[in-house]
Amino acid sequence: MDLIIVNGLRKAYGKNRLAVDEVSFSVTAGEIFGLLGPNGAGKSTIVRILTTLTKADAGSASIAGHDVVRAARQVRRSIGYVAQNPGVDRWATGRENLTLQAQLQHMSAKAVRQRAEELLGWVQLKDAADRLVNTYSGGMKRRLDIAMGLVHQPGVLFLDEPTTGLDPETRRTLLADLRRLRENRQLTVFLTTHYLEEADQLCDRDAIMDQGRIVTIGRPTELKRALGAAVVEIRVAGVPEAALATLRSVPGVVEANLNGSKIGARIADATTIVPPLMAALTRAGHDVLSLSVSQPTLDDVYLHHTGHRLADEASVRT
Repeated sequence: MDLIIVNGLRKAYGKNRLAVDEVSFSVTAGEIFGLLGPNGAGKSTIVRILTTLTKADAGSASIAGHDVVRAARQVRRSIGYVAQNPGVDRWATGRENLTLQAQLQHMSAKAVRQRAEELLGWVQLKDAADRLVNTYSGGMKRRLDIAMGLVHQPGVLFLDEPTTGLDPETRRTLLADLRRLRENRQLTVFLTTHYLEEADQLCDRDAIMDQGRIVTIGRPTELKRALGAAVVEIRVAGVPEAALATLRSVPGVVEANLNGSKIGARIADATTIVPPLMAALTRAGHDVLSLSVSQPTLDDVYLHHTGHRLADEASVRT
């Protein structure tokens, strides 16, 4: 069952900035779905449209059968939303933050207490429940943010760059929490990220975005498998463009592109293609300084579909 359906969304800011360009996709109930791309790719704009915080210029979207424009109130009741910037009150305690959020949902006094206790336990903040949030670590604040998005027991949880600013260990812990959330509560999770690890290890399916468009969509394993058996990265002495032409002529090389001073090539079979590949470069007079073989990654998928690597894009647009 498709819980989220998006058709032809388009959103522009001013005359010269097209943030979302004819985007269509669907999200199945119970899956973790990721929008992967650099800052400025249009991910957050899509989330804001789906959470009724802004309107698209064209196209349509629905959540649990409710149109995000015509039935915005019903949509808000069925979703939770955790923005990039923390939405907690740092001068209140964790318990006070959750209590206020539950009261805003018009819960009874008994239900407020029960829900706050339940969520504090789930996000492992019971020991810190009565401390000011200002004393929390970044990871604790993010877990409290997520708990606040779950107070009213939504069917869909939107997470916009949930691990931005967290250290690697805290990020891994939070990803494990999200997996546990999906498994224990059968929740549909929709997240945006520019971290390849999150998209690869956490998400059931990923949509890769570039300049407002979705360039490919699928399960991480399928997206990587579609590139071929292996990726070869080669550094040669001299001008790499000449070596690139040589590589493209070798049978079994599916695709080859420049990546700075290196050449990246997708090959069908590393065991049979690497030797003739090296021989071809040698015959053409290219001295190979280094050669490495690896399995395709999501960054290779991004490079294949956009012509540039995600890490390079992220550094430019941040």
